Amino acid sequence: MDLHKLTIKQAKDALKKKEVTAEQLTKACLNRIQALEPKLNAFVTTLGEEAISEAKKADQKIAEGVDLPLLGIPVAIKDNFCTQDIRTTASSKVLDNFIPPYDATVVVRLKEAGVVILGKTNMDAWAHGSSTETSDYGLTKNPWDINYLPGGSSGGSAASIAADETIGAIGSETAGSIRQPAAWCGVVGLKPTYGRVSRYGVIAMGSSLDCPGPIAKTVEDSAIMLQVLAGKDLFDATTSPKTVEDYTKSLSNNIEGLTIGVSDDYFTGVEDEVKQKVEDVLKEFEKLGVKIKKIKLFDPKYAIAVYTILQRAEVSSNLARYDGIRFGNDRSYFGEEAKRRIMLGTYVLSAGYYDQYYSKAQKVRTVIVEDFNRAFKEVDVIVGPTSPSVALPLGSSKNHPMFGEMADVLVEPSTIAGLPGISIPCGFTKNGLPVGLQVIGPQFSESLILNVAYKYEQATNWHKEKPEL
Repeated sequence: MDLHKLTIKQAKDALKKKEVTAEQLTKACLNRIQALEPKLNAFVTTLGEEAISEAKKADQKIAEGVDLPLLGIPVAIKDNFCTQDIRTTASSKVLDNFIPPYDATVVVRLKEAGVVILGKTNMDAWAHGSSTETSDYGLTKNPWDINYLPGGSSGGSAASIAADETIGAIGSETAGSIRQPAAWCGVVGLKPTYGRVSRYGVIAMGSSLDCPGPIAKTVEDSAIMLQVLAGKDLFDATTSPKTVEDYTKSLSNNIEGLTIGVSDDYFTGVEDEVKQKVEDVLKEFEKLGVKIKKIKLFDPKYAIAVYTILQRAEVSSNLARYDGIRFGNDRSYFGEEAKRRIMLGTYVLSAGYYDQYYSKAQKVRTVIVEDFNRAFKEVDVIVGPTSPSVALPLGSSKNHPMFGEMADVLVEPSTIAGLPGISIPCGFTKNGLPVGLQVIGPQFSESLILNVAYKYEQATNWHKEKPEL
């Protein structure tokens, strides 16, 4: 049995039946990481002996009959989540030697659920980008073809899952940074409703947009992880007090009679092969008894302008704390992308331009929210391509300051509106690159979008495909 290839569900079952130990699982993943990292560079920091020590503790708990949701499951964590006594860089040399004195709430909940942390994954520096090429620790490569990008900013997490270096992974999304790399790497990426998962201890980029979530091998694994992560957090006032549903139980719900909305605007400028794969998906959904309905949504291009203004403004505020005095290195260590975003953000917030840009963008954001609310009165979920293209060649983001916004154009509107969305694999191009399908739902409809995605996943075999490495 190739232990590193197991899903979370399979690993949980094997551990419960005593067919495998957490130590064996962890060593299998660490060996896989050691073998592939020279080729992929998905990790910034790897925990070797520390991870094995935690796995042994998990095995002891299992022997004592302790039952935790993720006990003994090896996971990788994006390097913008604070991890106590473990280096956390956000892939920027500014934080090259930063050792947090506390854990992010997401990390606390994962630890309480029994995970074994394998290491911290590579990302675009400060999460600025959709390629992982802005990392100060070298770019990550796509496991399906190492001449291509994995997407970003959670490129390391997505690549590590696609390459079976880990059993589960955590990412964060501000405008596509979970779903887009998941699509490009052929894995499952779940972006929850804004406020469903705590942001406490996440190195902030766009505070009104940032959203942690799982990147996994299957929809079921995503549901298992979200069950652990979701819920109110006293350290984050933006988290919702809404009751956390049983996400794994909802996977068995019937989707017959549901109405899926499809907007032509989400197919404009999309590569032909991606369009064809999504159209094939719609036919599959019809076989499952789902009604397909054409709807009209605002052209996603409007979200680019709104996101660019709001996100840059929040970046200029959030990065102001990195002055080299309290922690980290001084500002001379900032990369070019961070500098660009700080300057543009400062500009749109400056006297004389605040009303012209920032205030107007906030008003358009409200209009986008209302547009989705109107659409969800007609349909249950909205389906479309996750990204207008499949993975692009290495170097594609160079000298392209709007690369991220263009790569994320189809996911930005739902992020701006705070909606949940999931990307799942739905096929491959003739060149063997994965195509991603996204399912978007109303706020706090995670159970619904997981159920819809799960039913499609079970009707196909795309999630079982593995890259040759």
